[in-house]
Amino acid sequence: MTGRAVAGRCAWLCAAPLLVAMACGHAGPERATALVFAAASLTASFEALAGEFERRHPGSDIELHFDGTPRLALQLREGAPADVFASADRTNMQRVVDTGTAIGEPVVFATNRLAIVTQRGNPHGIRGLADLARADLRVVLCGPEVPAGRYAREALAKAGVAVRSVSDEPSVKAVVSKVALGEVDAGIVYATDATGAAAPVEAVALPGEHDVVASYPIVLLTAGRDRATGAAFLEFVRSADGQAILGRFGFSPP
Repeated sequence: MTGRAVAGRCAWLCAAPLLVAMACGHAGPERATALVFAAASLTASFEALAGEFERRHPGSDIELHFDGTPRLALQLREGAPADVFASADRTNMQRVVDTGTAIGEPVVFATNRLAIVTQRGNPHGIRGLADLARADLRVVLCGPEVPAGRYAREALAKAGVAVRSVSDEPSVKAVVSKVALGEVDAGIVYATDATGAAAPVEAVALPGEHDVVASYPIVLLTAGRDRATGAAFLEFVRSADGQAILGRFGFSPP
């Protein structure tokens, strides 16, 4: 069985009916199911990780819930019963750790970089960050509270470029979608969201002196349904095999 992705702010509430049914003896044999909250930029890689983990652990399920990191952190602070949290930055991870629900210290398991995204074919001839300041371009960034939005603004500041975001988006997926649909001309997202055959956009790499390295920490939580399965999945993510899967999706090791 492959990893199951659950989207939306209140997806974790869907666990309640299942737990009730299991308690009443109507859900069949109980399976080990861990709920993993992961940053939106981890979607494809964590779906692959969950699928491989389930293949290696028959009878164990990984339920995935993706969203922008600040939204995930808020849900966890409000009591969402997750077993594992994989964040796109240390700041939002610390906000969850401060609730006292983390088991041990968060560990960085991957890093990422930034890229400019344009429509395929790069119709506006964007070559670097300086081009994003052009008056004829509509540029969109993630909100400043979102890790990718904060990293993008850091990169622009390094380059000495002032850009007005026409809308502050909640996740990198939203930025990619708007660019792909032609609603805006360009955006800044993680390199992993902008590259690969499946990417609906074209990527423009940032020079090293302007780029920002994003660190992804992960931690086990006390509020979940299956701590043992969650811990096993976390260790798989950090293992050599897990790192190889992340590498296939463009992530670099810590």
